[in-house]
Formats: sequence, structure tokens, C-alpha cells
Amino acid sequence: MDAVFTNAAIVLPDAVIRGTVRVAGGVITGVDDAVSAVPGALDMDGDYLLPGAVDVHTDNLERQVQPRAGARWPSRGALLTHDVQCAGAGVTTVLDALCVGDLGFDEDRPRTCAEGIADLTAMAPTGLLKAEHYLHLRCELPADGMPALLEPLTDHPLLRLVSLMDHTPGTGQYGDLVRYRLMRIRDGEAASALDGRIAALQAQQARLRGPNRAALLALMRGRATLASHDDRTVEEVAENLADGIRVAEFPVTLEAAEAAHGGGQAVIAGAPNLVRGGSHTGNVGVLEMMRAGLVDAMTSDYVPASLMDAAFLAVSLGAATLPQAVAMISAAPARLVGLADRGSIAVGLRADLVRVRLHEGAPVVRQVWRAGERVI
Repeated sequence: MDAVFTNAAIVLPDAVIRGTVRVAGGVITGVDDAVSAVPGALDMDGDYLLPGAVDVHTDNLERQVQPRAGARWPSRGALLTHDVQCAGAGVTTVLDALCVGDLGFDEDRPRTCAEGIADLTAMAPTGLLKAEHYLHLRCELPADGMPALLEPLTDHPLLRLVSLMDHTPGTGQYGDLVRYRLMRIRDGEAASALDGRIAALQAQQARLRGPNRAALLALMRGRATLASHDDRTVEEVAENLADGIRVAEFPVTLEAAEAAHGGGQAVIAGAPNLVRGGSHTGNVGVLEMMRAGLVDAMTSDYVPASLMDAAFLAVSLGAATLPQAVAMISAAPARLVGLADRGSIAVGLRADLVRVRLHEGAPVVRQVWRAGERVI
């Protein structure tokens, strides 16, 4: 669809200009700093015009499948709800993070993964989804049978990212066992059962993490971008670098973030951490990492709307310029997963565009276009 967007505050890779963006055939064909008087031009009324966000890690589909504890929603309906929420938050490209293997957090996770992949496979070619969806497989290294679950998915055409995670208590995100115990009790687990649970999971980790990691690397190397997940120590980062893993998702200590960044890994931070003012599990704050120059990209993790909120909040906190912050939610994540055709407002790139107005300092997504077609 051809269109002219004018009188917009256009967020470019290195500047913000008041002007016009021209689109033809779903591609940006012109960008200039003049207001157009072309008949039919869409007047943005001074609103910001941003590239569509690229969210490489969101668990939001899982949350729509289980909107309340014990209440499972039909998978296809959950996908459609998730899709609308992503697009409505200005996310035009989304990698749906589905878990391969589980450590007792949700016994239905294998079903959620299988049904989610089946739904995405069926829906992606139809043109009915508002955002463009790809797959991010989150592989639980100490989970029994994880490589067997992963193997049939290795050549899926939507697969873009595979992350290596370990949610064993005492490791990574759950390195603080006191916090882990409190979390499990809050979720309804009997305190008397926790010591046994922790010991069993740690024994399972000792038995399976190494073989499963080696199997995953053998299966996936060269097939998709590989990311580590929740790294806590310099030693963990060194292991990832030695194995050729070039993306670090959510390092949980400043030391791990510094080691990852220094070793050449791209560091992905969770936008909710910045929006909420810190980690909900007591780990390093994203603002601290940003001010240290350690954040390359942000992802929504579990709240699609957090990306736009985090980008503008980073600016108000003095942690980034608007072009820098917007690149962290668009161009940078697009590059990490090999999507070179999107992520910036530039001639020749896909016309994934988001109209945003600030209200009392907070961004409000007003309209969204994917490949030049309005979806919100």
C-alpha cells in the first residue's frame, strides 16, 4: 500500500526530524525534513513516528494460554489475543518464546509449546496475524528429555532464536535460595517439601546439564542464533563464549554483563526491569547496566507494552537518547536474529511504523503499520 506520513517527529537511527516518510509497496521510499502538502498525506499532527518494535523474547503467549492458575485457554484463541496485544504495543515483529522442557514450573509447558508451534505454523502464512511471528525456543538444559523434544524442531522455518537456560534453584535467576523458597511458598508449595525439591533439582542438574548442553549445541549450531540466559558468573560467560554463543539474555549480575559485553556478546535486557525500577527477583537493575553502557537491546520478556515504555523512560532518565533507546527495541534486536530488512526508518527497509504520542510523559501507541498496511 502506498502512503505518505507527514508532519511527524520521525525517529531516525541518529536523529529526530520533523518531516515526511513515503511508502510504496510496503517499503520506505523516501524520508525528508519537509512537511508534505500531497493530497491524501496522513497528517501525524506532530506525533512521533518510530520503527516497529522487534521483540525477540516474550513469554506472553504462555500467559494467554494460562490467564489464571488452573485455567487453561484454547491455544488458538490465546495466540490471537497475544497477537493483538503485541501489535497494539507497537511490536510489529515478535519471537514467541516457548519452553522446551520444564523443571516443575508448569507441567503443561510441553503441551503449550507443541500447540503454540502448531498454531503459528498454521496462522503465519494466512495474513490474519497483525504482527509477524517467529519462534524462540527456550531450552531448559537440566530438563529430562529436552534434546528429544528439540530435535524435530531444529529445521522449523519460523525458528530464529534458541536460548540455553537453567532454572535450577541456586543457579542464574534463582541464585538466591532464600528468594527461591519464598517464591515457591507464595505459589502454594509446602515449605516442608522445599528442601527435598531443591536437592532433587540440583542432582538432576548435575546429571543432565552437561550432556543436554552438548546435544543442543550439536543440534543447533549454524541453524539459529544462540543465546545464553540469566548468566550469573564470569565463569558461565566464559563457557558461553568458548561455545560460540554470541548473545547474552538477561545477565543477572553486573559482573556477568561486563564479561559478556567485554567478550563481544550482545547483551539483551528485560524492559520490565527498567519500567518497574528493578528486577522482580532481586538481580541487577537494567538502569545500572544501561548507565554502564552494557545494554545492546531490550525485549519485553513478559509485558509487550514494556518496550515502548522502557524506550521513553530511558530517555527521561538520561540513560539514552531517543534514537539510541528506539534502536534498542528495533534495529538492534532485528540484527541479532538476522532480520536485516526492518528495524529503522530508512529508505529500502520495510515500512513497519508506529505512531506514538506522549501523555504526561508516557507513550501512547495510536496507530501501527506493518509493511505499509495499517494493523492498529
